[in-house]
Amino acid sequence: MGNIRQTYIKRVAIELIRHYPNDFSGDFQKNKQKVLELTDLGVAVEGGPLRVTHKKLANRIAGYATRYMKRKRGT
Repeated sequence: MGNIRQTYIKRVAIELIRHYPNDFSGDFQKNKQKVLELTDLGVAVEGGPLRVTHKKLANRIAGYATRYMKRKRGT
């Protein structure tokens, strides 16, 4: 049995990949940074590094984006 993800996680991940296809890859850490940069889940405080406000949601979106890219590349 695999993981079943909610529709909103899939929708956000696929839309981000459609709008920014060259920014996502099969690497989870890079995808997580991109999700935080491209959405409002990460907040920069006075020019400093991103502070994650919704870490679990960002991780789930990045995880699905990673899996989606690996599957897309494999076929």
